[in-house]
Amino acid sequence: MPSRFRNRTGDTGPMWRTLELAGADLRFDPHFLADGEAAEAFAALRDSLPWSVHRIRLFGREVDSPRLSAWLGEPGASYRYSGTRFEPHPWTPALRALRDRVAFAAGVEFNSVLANRYRSGADHMGWHSDDEPELGPEPVIASLSLGATRRFRLRHRRGDPALAIDLPPGSLLVMRGQTQRLYRHALPRTARPVGERLNLTFRWIRPVPAGAGRQGRA
Repeated sequence: MPSRFRNRTGDTGPMWRTLELAGADLRFDPHFLADGEAAEAFAALRDSLPWSVHRIRLFGREVDSPRLSAWLGEPGASYRYSGTRFEPHPWTPALRALRDRVAFAAGVEFNSVLANRYRSGADHMGWHSDDEPELGPEPVIASLSLGATRRFRLRHRRGDPALAIDLPPGSLLVMRGQTQRLYRHALPRTARPVGERLNLTFRWIRPVPAGAGRQGRA
């Protein structure tokens, strides 16, 4: 299903467009960062973040994730998914500056970020929702793309409706409201020759009461 946009009026700051997807709240600015800023941020983060291959639980067994990742944030902003608990590395100056710009644009605060590094078209992210208890019932997830353009997909948990959109370097996608409860999203692998891509998903981690249930991620 092709992506459809409707221009918003009355917004200040980013040139937001609303992605039309039933029940979801999706705002998109394809030019949040200028080309030069996006290229500079890509080079700085690629060479400075503590990248590693995380072990994730998939269909009952532990495997290497098909990408490099780094979890950074404020002290105590720990995050658990796919059976693994991640403690945050401290913010780098470049990443903190980007966090502040994205938070201002989204109108919310963020205390953590999951950085993913897709080295080629073979690296990917499977279908999932960002619905862990630490994120709360209606999380705001702000996704900043750097490097190569890749196709991002959302589909309803029942199968339809669905949406596909290309995320160019410097673009910002903000997902909020019922989006995570109703939809799953993915960054599929591609056989096309593509360059390296970095993705930063800023979020707010809150304390989880003792005994709260946790969900894994496929």
